[in-house]
Amino acid sequence: MSSTELPETLAAAVPRVSAVRVAEGERLRTVSLPGLTLHVRARPGTRSGLPRALYVHGLGGSSQNWSDLMPLLADVVDGEAVDLPGFGDSPPPGDRNYSVTAHARAVIRLLDSGGPARGPVHLFGNSLGGAVATRVAAARPDLVRTLTLVSPALPEIRVQRQALPTALLALPGVASLFGRMTREWTAEQRTRGVMALCYGDPGRVSEEGLRHAVEEMERRQSLPYFWDAMARSARGIVDAYTLGGQQGLWRQAERVLAPTLLVYGGRDQLVSYRMARKASVAFRDSRLLTLPDAGHVAMMEYPRAVAEAARALVRESESGGAASETNRPAGRTDGENAGGDDRSDDDSDRS
Repeated sequence: MSSTELPETLAAAVPRVSAVRVAEGERLRTVSLPGLTLHVRARPGTRSGLPRALYVHGLGGSSQNWSDLMPLLADVVDGEAVDLPGFGDSPPPGDRNYSVTAHARAVIRLLDSGGPARGPVHLFGNSLGGAVATRVAAARPDLVRTLTLVSPALPEIRVQRQALPTALLALPGVASLFGRMTREWTAEQRTRGVMALCYGDPGRVSEEGLRHAVEEMERRQSLPYFWDAMARSARGIVDAYTLGGQQGLWRQAERVLAPTLLVYGGRDQLVSYRMARKASVAFRDSRLLTLPDAGHVAMMEYPRAVAEAARALVRESESGGAASETNRPAGRTDGENAGGDDRSDDDSDRS
């Protein structure tokens, strides 16, 4: 597909056949832009005319990380989840730039490619995707109607011990060394390790969810750029943490105008639970959902609890929001009742 074609034409391209898993009700498409090709997973809304939502995954993740949440919000948004460059089914960027700013630029280009008729979106981000979404909302407020951040990767003074290996990936040569040291690990061993790190309770993952995650891990490991994308994106997070002035992520959080939902897990080993209060102060129009039993990927562990809070934010935004609600101080919603299973019998959590 030529990069000289109009973005509007590219966005309407016929979905292509892909090796990645496609859940029931989802559609895949590819958007090609100069120097950039993005894989997009769409979950159409239940009726026409709904506002658009865009979901952005975290480090090492993919658009599949949102497959549990998207159908739960299909009554209020027309959802799309993007594979960031070098992740999921999106190939590496032409310039091999994996900084947070570069990822944010890719998201902005994707949103701009839809044309002005598409309007601003309800933007969701997890972990690295939360940092990316924050930068997008600060730089281009015209593109973001509301912002929902699940364990956003915003700078911490005291980094959690379990997050140090991710930071070490940013060091030159460490990613390739780790790849050689763990060459004998099976895809299932790697997958279980990731789940132990990212889930508050890995036992919540169904057998089907584990099988799909292992298959995706096998596919990703076969890609020649797998470790390069991981290492360079990890380096991008570390670099973003050290930026000061107007480019600092906390400073940019203060510039976000969109109503914001913050979701933090009490068992998160990568983003500290204690950052929830700081974030609720930094984002000027924020709501805070805390889930004591959730880990780093609350939208996968407790999709119904996250969906309920996100739906309330979307509906408030779409209705114009009551004055008493829109400008209220950030509140705290303790997810005490979310400690149980919030899935229906046919729901399955995925990694």
